[in-house]
Amino acid sequence: MAHQQLLFIGRGARKRPGTYKVEQNYIGDDRRGKIYYAPIAPEQLATAMGELVKFMNESKMRPLIRTALMHVEFEALHPFEDGNGRIGRMLITLMLWKLGIISQPNFFVSGYFEAHKDDYIAKMRAVSADGDWTGWTVFFLQAMHAQVAVNIQTANSIFALHSEMRERFREALNSQYHDQALDFVFASPVFRNDRFVERSGIPASSARLL
Repeated sequence: MAHQQLLFIGRGARKRPGTYKVEQNYIGDDRRGKIYYAPIAPEQLATAMGELVKFMNESKMRPLIRTALMHVEFEALHPFEDGNGRIGRMLITLMLWKLGIISQPNFFVSGYFEAHKDDYIAKMRAVSADGDWTGWTVFFLQAMHAQVAVNIQTANSIFALHSEMRERFREALNSQYHDQALDFVFASPVFRNDRFVERSGIPASSARLL
């Protein structure tokens, strides 16, 4: 279902969204015509995916280790014609949420993977080529640590801006609802006036005047 929604419009919309691949796919450099890795054959995929889902749900490994292995295994299976990278990265967030590592599904490590793309690909490739699970796991944990640091810095900047804007909202709005208006703007930076009136929690007659 998630894959179907992800590829409903735009890139990959014509590549069987929501359905496992039916033809062999490859990972490589299309411009150079070079194949780096051949994922599992379509006729073996259903069984392999079943085993991966069982591992995700039943393994007794520590959560971050289990998530690291889940991701590299999913990418190695490459179960869809398109969108495997996007779904694989989304599964990291959802698995961390399911396992109680994060309280909401708002943690994304894609930024680190993109900034270290060559290492990311090399470490995953080394798992299948050399059995280097340790190298991949260390890289994954480093990515988590680095992304957490970035996220904390970003959150602190948002909190600081929220505090700074409170007084400015109080002066500009001159209303008892200035804090509610501020909280709504920070929760929904892009909005229409009618949505503000309906969802801010401020009485409609007052919201229309702000």
